[in-house]
Amino acid sequence: MTTTIVFTGGGSAGHVSGNLVLIPKCIAENWDVHYIGSEKGIERKLVSDYNEVTYHAISTGKLRRYFAWKNVTDVFNVMKGIYQSYRLIRTIKPDVIFSKGGFVSVPVVLGAKLNKVPIIIHEPDLNLGLANKISLPFATHMSTTFQETVNKYPSSKAVYVGPILKDGFTLADKQGGLTYCGFTYAKPVLLIMGGSQGAHIINQIVNNVLSELVDTFQVVHICGEGKVNHSLSTHDYKSYEFVKSSELPDLLAMADVVVSRAGSNSMMELLALHKPMLLIPHTNGGSRSGQLAQALYFQQAGFAEMLLQEEITTQSFVDAIMQLYDNRYNYRDTMIQNENGGGADKVMDLIRKASIRDLGITMENSS
Repeated sequence: MTTTIVFTGGGSAGHVSGNLVLIPKCIAENWDVHYIGSEKGIERKLVSDYNEVTYHAISTGKLRRYFAWKNVTDVFNVMKGIYQSYRLIRTIKPDVIFSKGGFVSVPVVLGAKLNKVPIIIHEPDLNLGLANKISLPFATHMSTTFQETVNKYPSSKAVYVGPILKDGFTLADKQGGLTYCGFTYAKPVLLIMGGSQGAHIINQIVNNVLSELVDTFQVVHICGEGKVNHSLSTHDYKSYEFVKSSELPDLLAMADVVVSRAGSNSMMELLALHKPMLLIPHTNGGSRSGQLAQALYFQQAGFAEMLLQEEITTQSFVDAIMQLYDNRYNYRDTMIQNENGGGADKVMDLIRKASIRDLGITMENSS
């Protein structure tokens, strides 16, 4: 019989990227793959590349740690999403649910629990996100990117697996990145990433110091949707709204140094490729304050330098990049000593073991 899995997670690319690594593995094993996400979230766009995946949209509400009037209306949206998830899962009859987090995942986890379906959640960050804090009591297992997450949130359900990276990620092609951008080997490459939503302050500072940066570097800049300034494009500066997950590894391989937000997925990819990084973390609220903890962790480990957003000036930004480039070999040597692979295969093992079929029961007789 075919094994059926439902993936969920969304709201940002970081809550989808791990699913995009696992989905092809499930397809290769001839699983019936479904995805439950929001109607217009980034997850729908990213999952659309896989024709084998059936996408189901549900009502969602944002989870907030602060008072807002939308919290009231969103309670009803979440309740509706739980009901929709319950009905969908009842119809799909999955063997297992895998959740990457984000606000869309909570109704799916609760709907799965009501249907007595095993649930694997994954926490990519050093600190538990709000969605996973809510979901953990209902989960069968929680896999983590950081060993320290297991230490901070001790639970028999928590299992350290490491980052979920695409197979062959470390074999990415530098020449492929150069060709994509139209760059050459004449000058080093600086890659600047503002996250899937872009980063206004980073984009603005880059625009102000671009002439100084291109004196030393070829610069590729991922700006975020609707934030590309096409008038700035030159043979030494290329900007993109976003880059497909299939193309990003080559851009990372091409880069000599990287400026990035401190989202765990990007950080772990850069660590795997031994790329010196200047981290500019979000520092306000929820997962954003979690970015600060992650940036500090990487800085203390000798993997990165950190520049606080509140302290950015044109001069401090350029100085930090030049210092990072000057010391790039020290960072690479430290990162090379870090062994942190196989996360995707470890998660797949958890998924297989947690599936209802592995336990020898079905949804009909588990009711």
